[in-house]
Amino acid sequence: MYAIVQVGSKQYRIKKKDIFETERLAKKEGAQLQLKKVLLVNDGKKITVGQPTVRNASVTCEVLGHLRGKKIIAFKYRRRKGYKKKIGHRQELTRLEVKEISVK
Repeated sequence: MYAIVQVGSKQYRIKKKDIFETERLAKKEGAQLQLKKVLLVNDGKKITVGQPTVRNASVTCEVLGHLRGKKIIAFKYRRRKGYKKKIGHRQELTRLEVKEISVK
């Protein structure tokens, strides 16, 4: 059984006991989280596609912790002008573990 959920502006294909990272969520470590934006559910026999979400479907996750992603460097340069600009960015992330996928 797997599901496709939307968290923030990204979509993830998840199944039970999966661990995945998403953009930072305002939840404490160890907290339970219900994801309601379930776009698709496959239970092995039947595929249910939402329009845009599947009714009465939810995914229960546990917050494992917060971390920062790897550093991404953006560098701007103009030749012969003496212009250089270096910017670094590290995305704040939340690590989630899927506990249950349910469709009522």
